[in-house]
Amino acid sequence: MAVVVAVLYSVGFYLMLQRSLMRVLLGVVVLGHGANLLLQLAGGPPAPPPILSDAPGATPDAAALADPLPQALALTAVVITFAMTTYLLALGYRSWVLVGHDEVQDDLEDRRIARRRTVKASMGEEVEETGDEPGIDPGSAAASDDPVTPAGGIR
Repeated sequence: MAVVVAVLYSVGFYLMLQRSLMRVLLGVVVLGHGANLLLQLAGGPPAPPPILSDAPGATPDAAALADPLPQALALTAVVITFAMTTYLLALGYRSWVLVGHDEVQDDLEDRRIARRRTVKASMGEEVEETGDEPGIDPGSAAASDDPVTPAGGIR
């Protein structure tokens, strides 16, 4: 069972790192199933319910009863997985309606920072986190060589 949990976690994390929202959604669902299985395995083997009664045949020994904590945590994990699933479905639908696909776009600033670091590294320069120019954040649009269009669309 540990191998099954490991495979579920591996597949879930792999799918969550993809750019498509549907794959991210499937990754969340698979990861939720892996979490539920892990919690149920942590609960131990099946045992009588933890409700004590005076009925004949009831087990008074507390060690022979099932632990309710992993069951409660698994129920919480089901609710969280359901909430994340509905949120990602809504996000994917909204992306499909507005853009026509569910692929997550790169952030413009991320692309500029990556391009700047690649150019500096290819020139043999050391890439610093503090920036080359005083007073300019290396992650800002002002530090980039690309022209920046203001919010109004006028340069």
